[in-house]
Amino acid sequence: MSALRAAKQTLRKEIKRRVAALGGPEKDRQSAVVSHKVVTHPRYLACRRIALFLSMDDEVRTDDIIADAFRRGKSCFIPRYERHSSHMDMLKLHSIDDIHTLPLTSWNIRQPADDDHSREEALSGGGLDLILMPGLGFDQAGRRLGRGKGFYDSYLERCMRLGGGKPYTIALAFKEQLCEQIPVDANDVLIDEVLYED
Repeated sequence: MSALRAAKQTLRKEIKRRVAALGGPEKDRQSAVVSHKVVTHPRYLACRRIALFLSMDDEVRTDDIIADAFRRGKSCFIPRYERHSSHMDMLKLHSIDDIHTLPLTSWNIRQPADDDHSREEALSGGGLDLILMPGLGFDQAGRRLGRGKGFYDSYLERCMRLGGGKPYTIALAFKEQLCEQIPVDANDVLIDEVLYED
């Protein structure tokens, strides 16, 4: 187990180094290509209930996708991470403007406050059709390297337990985040597809 953890840590450092070397304009350019692939994707066009993430600086920008989803009248959900566990909920976002009212976490991303109980959690409503996934690294076989907390893996397990099956999952990546092979264990849930500039 510790050999796997060490392999993941080494790979995380390497990918972080590659992404850090990308300039802002290049991240924006690749993000535009990936966003276009998402908003023209049949799974995206067909979905009614979608979970997205508010992107950090080292992730594909999701602003255009979120704007498009609201334009199309989709129900949008975003993560609320619990700091001291691997628990995450997907809570409903009411509008684009709603994003700017959310408090900033210590990771410098916005998410609904812990005491905000007014928002629908996706699994207590109608589940999710599609989850757009962040991550540090990906390979062509659907293996994903997260940041090591297991938020998405445990959420997908919950979807399978409570939500009537696993939603379709699409990871968004800069091409610098693609790897030959990601080391995984039994708890790592495979993703269905990775979109990047190919």
